[in-house]
Amino acid sequence: MRNITLIGLISSIAFSSTAQGQAATNVADSKNFTLDGEFGLIFTTGNTETTSLKGRLSSSHELESWSNHYMVEALYRQDESTNDASEQETQTSAQKWFGSAQANYKLDNPDNRLFGFASYEDDRFSSFDFQATLAGGWNSKLWDDDTSSLSYSVGPGYSFAETSEGEDVSSVIFRAASDYRWKLSETATFKQIMSTEVGSENTKSRSETSLSAQINGSMSLKVSLILNHNSDVEEGTENLDTETAATLVYTFF
Repeated sequence: MRNITLIGLISSIAFSSTAQGQAATNVADSKNFTLDGEFGLIFTTGNTETTSLKGRLSSSHELESWSNHYMVEALYRQDESTNDASEQETQTSAQKWFGSAQANYKLDNPDNRLFGFASYEDDRFSSFDFQATLAGGWNSKLWDDDTSSLSYSVGPGYSFAETSEGEDVSSVIFRAASDYRWKLSETATFKQIMSTEVGSENTKSRSETSLSAQINGSMSLKVSLILNHNSDVEEGTENLDTETAATLVYTFF
């Protein structure tokens, strides 16, 4: 029941601000809405050491009063191995999905905003049955020009989490995040996205470093490194998981 409630809260943040913006503007300019799909091969280390498949959908929506960002990604892999009886066994070695949504309400200076954020993560091979976050606070663009941009978000929130052994480790947190983008050329872009959620039970941090090169008008090749770190995990579980991926990204619009 708690999981269903949290997913509902994430959906509310993802769609309520869009609905309000559309009511004010009637029809949103399609150029202000983007949707990217990503699929590729990934090599992981840490709690999940395997070669896997990964998929992602990410979207941004710029409205007169709102700037919204949504993302959902999944990781799944099945491996075959030979048991002691020389029989082939199929087992799942990676099963994870993560979703997030952030709605930024623009103030008189549109570079300054108030944000609401929600995320949910279910990683079968981590120390947690699930991890979810609700947070809100201040978001600002430090700069945004033709070459690069940098924005950040800071504010309090609450982490809902349960270990794989059923222990509730939810707590009040402070969330900080940054998003840096650098256009190296007309076809190449570097991105560095980081976040940390500091709580009394656990500090959860995530970093994604990527370099993408446009192949044609809609297709790009992307190389990325994702780091996921939890400060407090069960014995026998590593604190840091890494994902190194080469993926194809298709821009729908």
